[in-house]
Amino acid sequence: MRVEKVRTVKSTISTKETKNHPYLVGAWQPNYDEYNAYDLESEGEIPEDINGVYIRNTENQIHEPIGRYHPFDGDGMIHAIIFNNGTADYKNRFIETEGFKIEQQVNKSLWAGLMEPSGSSILPGWGAQGGMKDSSSTDVTVHAGKILSTFYQCGECYSLDPISLDQLGKEKWVPVDGMSSHPKVDPRTGELLFFNYSKTPPYMNYGIVDINNHLKHYTPIPLPGPRLPHDMAFTENYTILNDLPMFWDTEMLKTGVHAVRLHDLPSRFAVIPRYGSEKDIIWFEAKTTFVLHWNNAYEEGDEIILEGYYQDNPWPESYEGAPPGLERLMAFLDNYRLKPKLYRWRFNLKTHQTKEETIDDMVIEFGAINQNFAGIKHRFAYSAIPTKGMFTFDGITKHDNQNGNCKKYLFGKDIYGSEVAFAPKINSKSEDDGYLVTITSNLSANKSDCLIFDAKDIQYGPMCKLKLPHRISSGTHATWASIDQIKNIN
Repeated sequence: MRVEKVRTVKSTISTKETKNHPYLVGAWQPNYDEYNAYDLESEGEIPEDINGVYIRNTENQIHEPIGRYHPFDGDGMIHAIIFNNGTADYKNRFIETEGFKIEQQVNKSLWAGLMEPSGSSILPGWGAQGGMKDSSSTDVTVHAGKILSTFYQCGECYSLDPISLDQLGKEKWVPVDGMSSHPKVDPRTGELLFFNYSKTPPYMNYGIVDINNHLKHYTPIPLPGPRLPHDMAFTENYTILNDLPMFWDTEMLKTGVHAVRLHDLPSRFAVIPRYGSEKDIIWFEAKTTFVLHWNNAYEEGDEIILEGYYQDNPWPESYEGAPPGLERLMAFLDNYRLKPKLYRWRFNLKTHQTKEETIDDMVIEFGAINQNFAGIKHRFAYSAIPTKGMFTFDGITKHDNQNGNCKKYLFGKDIYGSEVAFAPKINSKSEDDGYLVTITSNLSANKSDCLIFDAKDIQYGPMCKLKLPHRISSGTHATWASIDQIKNIN
């Protein structure tokens, strides 16, 4: 392995409280070094029928935070592992957002984060909440040949070259209300589907960017008031958006306080034809819950089938023993308190009725499928097994919707993984004919590896383990892009 250190971004974190913050140490200790590493050392052979890029993000707080730090506040960093005919290279770069560049100039934090009240920031900011830094640290996808990095509360959309990780700037088609994390790419049309939300009517909008990176459709999705949706889904002909009962307290919002509450309301789902408008929306109601992520959706007869992670307990009790002021943060980052479970909703387009069912009672989240099956019926779903008490992951699962079987693999003591991505084999013959790729952080050995699993047999462990040049912080999301997907940058 040949390693080049490209840059080190200097941190100003200094106080004892910050240094001991549970999401700034251990698995969440930020990364400040940027590397190019070529011809990664491998334990086991790198498959020759995997060509493309595994892309993952992390959140990295650089400067002493203003007030209480939330891990979603950290500056986004993209990690890419490039596979080519049995070899692999690694690169990582900070996403140079507007906020990142300004704070680098003054060498301190200028924006408060998610946990602090409105008005705590030194400069005006971005996002549906307002006054925050668009850290572009939430989600990654690939469209029109570029990596797109997005922010959970509707900010800019930053693009990078998927091989060099060169900064390509902000996407010019992004509307004034920004775009949320979790846009979706239809593998059959090449279209990018996205949404945004805000505190002013219509409170949500939905858009489509075509394969040539042009905004082709943008329409309001009127809601009763400000909401906090996080993800979306689509089928061949429809898009599914949501109005879930976890959102800001309406009365407190009038005073400028962004206090999230679980409201005694049903979950609502908007089913809209892909190029439809407000008049075409069919609304469905379901049990009260919050859903962070969806796996997939598809059409079956008169029904839209939606699968995701239903939270049994979306309003958990405070975390006892948490550092002062972090009791609610620790609670909402503990999946074993939220109890997300793989779940299925059925929306009948003729009767407008909803049916619901639990697929598995296991606590899991952060799902992935073979993206060639996005929007159509899939058989397999891959999920992350959370750690009790922390926002980290101990292993992965594979669910088979056809026979109900579930297989799992645990990483081992003091080893924490990340969201997996499915990489189809070249000339794959079936839905699970490919590999699962993920990055782990080994706290005992102070190192990170990239693990490659045969997707057909994940319970047997990784068939290949790639040594990375540094230990990588925990993060949120990951994606896979084949060589064909990154050939032409628009």
